[in-house]
Parts: sequence; C-alpha cells; structure tokens
Amino acid sequence: MIVVMGSTGATGNALLHSLLTLGTPVRALTRTPHKPIPGITGPHRPPVEVQYADATDHHSLRTAFKGAGQLFLAMANSPAQVALETRVIDIAAHTGIGHIVKISAPAAEPDSPVAISRGHHAVEEHLRASGLTHTILRPHAFMQNLLRLAPAVARGIILGTTGDAPFNYIDCRDIGDVAAAALTSPGIAGGTYTLTGHEAVSYPELASRLAILTGNPIRYVRLTRDELRDNLIHNAHMPTWLADHVTEIQQLAIARPETPNTTVADILGRPPRTLDAFLHEQHTHFLR
Repeated sequence: MIVVMGSTGATGNALLHSLLTLGTPVRALTRTPHKPIPGITGPHRPPVEVQYADATDHHSLRTAFKGAGQLFLAMANSPAQVALETRVIDIAAHTGIGHIVKISAPAAEPDSPVAISRGHHAVEEHLRASGLTHTILRPHAFMQNLLRLAPAVARGIILGTTGDAPFNYIDCRDIGDVAAAALTSPGIAGGTYTLTGHEAVSYPELASRLAILTGNPIRYVRLTRDELRDNLIHNAHMPTWLADHVTEIQQLAIARPETPNTTVADILGRPPRTLDAFLHEQHTHFLR
C-alpha cells in the first residue's frame, strides 16, 4: 500500500492520477475526508482509500500509516514545514513505512539563500538519518503556479525582479509521474533527482507568449526586490514569509541561471510536458 500525503495539492493529486492509471493500491490522506478529492472518482476509476490525517495529530498519522509500505511526502511550504515533516518521518519509521518519496526544492543546501530551501535541506538530512529508503525529488517552478499570475496578466502586466534571467518550469503532472515511477520501480527508488521541464523561460518571454496566446498586450514590469515584496504583501495579500520566499526564489534565478535537464525524460522515457502546451490548456484563466 502506498500512502499519499498532500492528496489535494497539485503534486499529490497528480500522483494519485498516475498511481490509479497504473492500478496501484493507494491510500489518500486528507484533513477533510468528507470533501471529494478532485479527479479520483468515476465509473472507470479503481477505488481509492481516503483517510483522515493531520500532520499535527500523531494518532491520525499512526492510523493512516498502518499496513502501508511506502509514503509520498509533500506538504505546503510554511514556517512550520520542517517540524511537521520531520515528525511525519519519525512516525513513518515507527509504523513500518519502508520507503519515503519526498518533494523537496532546488538549492536544498544548508547555506541556501532561500529560507524554504534551507528547511528542505534540514528535512532531507533528517530523512537520511532515519535509515529509511528514501527518494528525493527537487522540482523547479510548477507550471500550475503560473495561474497565480492570471489577475495581473488580465490587467496586461507581469511583475518580477528577474529581468531576462530564465526560470525552469515543470508541469506537476510530470512530477506525479516521476513520483509514481519512484514508488513502483525499484531501479529509481533511492536517488535524488532535480526535475525541470524542457526549457527555461524568462518573464519577458512569458509575457510575449501570453500576449500572442490571449491576443492582448502584456508587458513585463521589472521591480526592485523591495518593490516586489511590498506589492506581494499589500496587493496580493501574501503573508510576509511567503512574499520573502517569492523574492528569494527570483533572486536565486539571477544568481544561478537555470537550465533544463533530461531527468524527466530519462526516468519516464518521454519528454516532459511543454510550457506552451500548458498555457494553451489553461489560456482562459489569462483572458480579460
């Protein structure tokens, strides 16, 4: 049995779809089991075991992990993430889980300029010390997160600090497929994999592609780091820690220019989904 934490999130839900396609027994964990999990029910879908679990509730985790051999660990970034994920790892180790696939982040280093990445490094180290078999996935920026730009794009602008620095984007469905491979293919389990899409694209190029796609003028507006942070806090209503994270990620892209790799294709035997295909699929979100 494979347990999926974060089953309502972008990567966890994508993994559920991948495992269902493979016909693999899966237990989806959620803090709201009375609410349907998107896309996992239907007349042609195998049954999915849905169970309540909360990372702050030790008893619920022990119950959720009982009888399972593998765990997919993906939690939303937050100031509490290190404490919560290390607790999950400890409980998993004591309840018989043998293999954990963890979603981490690029630049997961002890001295990373990105605070969230430093936290992921701490969790990775805790996972290594646990003695469990573990697979670490370090995806770059999720294409699905581009939908958060939709309100600004509808006004004809994209705000950022990166200028012509390129970003790697990866579709969460590709991350789900790689995670499924790690959970079902012994030859992949145990590695650390940095995941990208097939190209790295700057914000000015993204604005140009969206302008062509929507038929509306869209321009990139370059801000200073402080200007972007203030805009995210006061206009996008982000909590301070998240605004800091976004600006740190953008500064990292300037300091370490991002280039795509072939990891997804090497593991899956097919190329990753393209940014253009994703934008076409989601184009109505960016219309005025």
